[in-house]
Amino acid sequence: MTHSLQRRDVLRAAAAATAAYSMPGFSQSAWPSKPVMMVVPFPAGGGTDAFARPLAAQFAKQTGKQLIIDNRGGAGGTVGGTIASKLAPDGYGLFMGAVHHTIAPSIYAKLDYDLEKDFVPLALVANVPQVLVVNPKRIEATDFKGFMALMKKSPGRYNYGSAGNGTSHHLAGELFKLQTKTFITHIPYRGAGPALQDLISGSVDMMFDGLGSSATHIKGGRIKALMVAGTKRNPAFPDVPCAAEVGLPDYTVTTWYGLWAPKGTPADVQGRIVDEVRKAVSSDELKAIWASNGAEFPNMTSQQFGTFVHSEIVRWAAVVKAAGVKAD
Repeated sequence: MTHSLQRRDVLRAAAAATAAYSMPGFSQSAWPSKPVMMVVPFPAGGGTDAFARPLAAQFAKQTGKQLIIDNRGGAGGTVGGTIASKLAPDGYGLFMGAVHHTIAPSIYAKLDYDLEKDFVPLALVANVPQVLVVNPKRIEATDFKGFMALMKKSPGRYNYGSAGNGTSHHLAGELFKLQTKTFITHIPYRGAGPALQDLISGSVDMMFDGLGSSATHIKGGRIKALMVAGTKRNPAFPDVPCAAEVGLPDYTVTTWYGLWAPKGTPADVQGRIVDEVRKAVSSDELKAIWASNGAEFPNMTSQQFGTFVHSEIVRWAAVVKAAGVKAD
């Protein structure tokens, strides 16, 4: 009788352990067994969306499970960062952040999350150069030289929209002002999407935007590209001169987008996520979309991505200090 009871207890314990390890938060060889949610910390229509949504569609094709986009804009992407940091570490809640999140620690006096302590880096998804785009009806310049003549003639008259305080759009504008000795008023928005809509409508004069969100509007003639950051022209826009060509050899700003999971996400699940991302970005569909947006897929391991993120935090802290940038 006693032996039978002991054996029954052992079997029950084994069954309970098996059930526990099949639950989210433990080893999940079947991941994904349900839809995955991804926080995108900006409103729809911005640069992050330009890569997150095609990635989500390809993920669904590969796995048979939805990758649901949850747009949570505000405070230069830090509202979404806070929300994502509180997700369960089970592989079913992810965070599609960007370069902006490595700038934020130097801009905001207090954040409710720590990018390096509350998340684990998974993959650098896309890297695109910044581009100076203007509303052609408000900035009547056919080229960069004509644009600079207007800026020098009327300091403070013109403005630029950004995706918010502490975003790469903001820092790109301040760095441009620093290097060209011009004054342009900064107008922060809740994301690149709303800022772009106001640029197109003529409510703001210009943006220092990532090509990922501006590309379709440049091609459609709604906005005009005058210069792309860096030392080489972008293959997707070969007629747009690079910064080095127009006399700004040190003006190199890129907007990159990366994927994180909450700290504590099981290592095997992290590996599965990275595998699916790599498979998706290597597909013909996403290669074509990335190319049309002037983007590259940097081939980094998760560890290399983590090292890169740390180096970006250090780099942007120096830029913020040199430019004297503060949250407006």
